[in-house]
Amino acid sequence: MAPWQRIARDAGAILLGQLATIGFGVADTIMAGRYASTDLAALSIGMAIYVSLHVGLAGVVQALIPMVGQHHGAREPEQVGQAFRQGLWLALMVSLPGSLLLSQPDLLLGLARSTPEMAAQVRDYLGVLAWGLPLSLLFRCYSGLNQGISRPLLVTTLQLGALAMKLPLNAWFIFGGAGVPALGVVGCAYATVLIHAALLLFAAVMLRLHPIYRPFRLWQCWRGPSWASQRELLRLGLPTGASYFFEVTAFTLMAVFISHFGTTALAGHQIVANLASVMYMLPLSVAIATGARVAQLRGAGNAWLARRAGWQGIALSVGLAVGLGLLLYLSRTILLGLYTEDPAVRTAASALFAYIALYQVFDAAQVAAAFALRSYRVALVPALGYAVGLWGFGLAGGYALAFDVTGDAPDWLHGASGFWFGNAAALALVAVLLTWLYGMVSRHGLQPASR
Repeated sequence: MAPWQRIARDAGAILLGQLATIGFGVADTIMAGRYASTDLAALSIGMAIYVSLHVGLAGVVQALIPMVGQHHGAREPEQVGQAFRQGLWLALMVSLPGSLLLSQPDLLLGLARSTPEMAAQVRDYLGVLAWGLPLSLLFRCYSGLNQGISRPLLVTTLQLGALAMKLPLNAWFIFGGAGVPALGVVGCAYATVLIHAALLLFAAVMLRLHPIYRPFRLWQCWRGPSWASQRELLRLGLPTGASYFFEVTAFTLMAVFISHFGTTALAGHQIVANLASVMYMLPLSVAIATGARVAQLRGAGNAWLARRAGWQGIALSVGLAVGLGLLLYLSRTILLGLYTEDPAVRTAASALFAYIALYQVFDAAQVAAAFALRSYRVALVPALGYAVGLWGFGLAGGYALAFDVTGDAPDWLHGASGFWFGNAAALALVAVLLTWLYGMVSRHGLQPASR
């Protein structure tokens, strides 16, 4: 089987699970929007803060994928188990400061010019999610183990079941009933925490009972954190988490600044941002499968095939993103009708669709290259690229355009459009940098002494 075929097979299973997970956000957005536009605006701010923090911490934990993949490719099952156990300790350690920040979000809320009532909604929403963060990061360890050994379908099965549970729980907590008051946007958070708890419970049962995990001896030789192992995980995980943080905050902080243009502009941005997040799941799934396959081939000592797998994964990711971007743009009227009945919000969102169609192509190239690079244990330089590109050019440049800081920005780039244009241009720069870097690093990996 050619590398791209193996990547496509695994990516298909990962995609189903990723779509189920992102379906949480889609369900929250649609149901909160149906409940009240103020709740939708509060969700936009709260989700921006939560996603920025959660994705950064999850990126640290995702250092498990290339490590597990390399041990699996080298036929070292007990080392796979050791890496997984240390990953659990890492997830617990990084979740503690994360939960504290979510429970005390006033500093972050100060960036958004929201009403006191909306700020109170966001504060309550994040306070509930603080309890679910450790549960979610521990489940990420289970996900990273399965992705590293190219068995993502087991995770996908659980995630699809979780989505089926999320929809009725959302409806119950948001709109109320059977003795539960209508909680609006805060109800989304309660439903999410319950789902995270259920996912972690079922994952533990799978790890205990499924025969595929027996060679790894996951429940044997249990011990506390090994600082040597933690250093190895953090050496890759911290830059990876930083990369995720810069990428996501450059995107989600737009919601905070766009809130200055009013509730309508913010609600329109939230719809388009939610659709962009759904679309991102396809290249992300290809990227995860690419990184795992490259790591396995490197662990098996096949440097040439590992390099080829990386290039094929990047090409597959970009090709799929082009087709998906065109489909999204052509179906924008239908999609907007699913999100809102407010004509002003539809108009605000419709003006941004051309940006996300273009944005996805650059996003697909950079994420596939980034995951392939992490399989070569290269994460620090990409993190710096994200910081300079996405924060320097994307967020700061988008701010200058949106608010017409210099006084010469064209009218069509004022407001939310300026942020989306700046972010797309920055992603293009990052994509070029990471693709070039992958070519250089993977070529060096062909040298016998580099393994």
